[in-house]
Amino acid sequence: MRHGDLGPDPLRACSRWLEDADARSNVVFPNAVCLSTVGRDGRPEGRIVLVKSVDERGIAFFTNYESAKGRALAHMPCAAITFYWHDLERQIRAKGEVTPLRTEESDAYFRTRSRGSQLGAWASDQSEALASRKALENRMREAKARFEGRDVQRPEHWGGYLLAPTEMEFWQARADRLHDRIAFWRSTAAALGTTATDEQWVVARLNP
Repeated sequence: MRHGDLGPDPLRACSRWLEDADARSNVVFPNAVCLSTVGRDGRPEGRIVLVKSVDERGIAFFTNYESAKGRALAHMPCAAITFYWHDLERQIRAKGEVTPLRTEESDAYFRTRSRGSQLGAWASDQSEALASRKALENRMREAKARFEGRDVQRPEHWGGYLLAPTEMEFWQARADRLHDRIAFWRSTAAALGTTATDEQWVVARLNP
């Protein structure tokens, strides 16, 4: 893999790799990533979430704003995301600032979710202690009754985030563990020895 194989824009390259993974029938949940945040205790924490879009602005995902990751992002609005596709022997790492998506975007995505998932967003106080499974099922029944015969509205505590990368790295496995690693940085964070691109990204090959 050479710099030119990815092109000057790492977000476009990320979209292409995601499309490649999605086209492989043996890749389950190609849009699954490890999202890493840092909470008030200063300790990192990771969990798997599903990326719903990648565009020129960044990488979007959705969750409960009051969940553990939502609270961490409110405290420190930056994060790291890692894609890994075992069958393709590929990995992408990205990190940058995270901001909430516009209300209109969260509403639009919420409407695409299954009704059960929509109701679940009302039933679950994500990350909070739960007395029992029965208590959760009772809350689900309450949500079903509340919205019986009408569309489920998006809860204000649920919506999207956008990670705008300042750094991205593309990893492709190679023989003898001499893997390809191509890294991109925003030009303001340029390191010595890198080459500027037209998209205001700088790019370098890293040792495996």
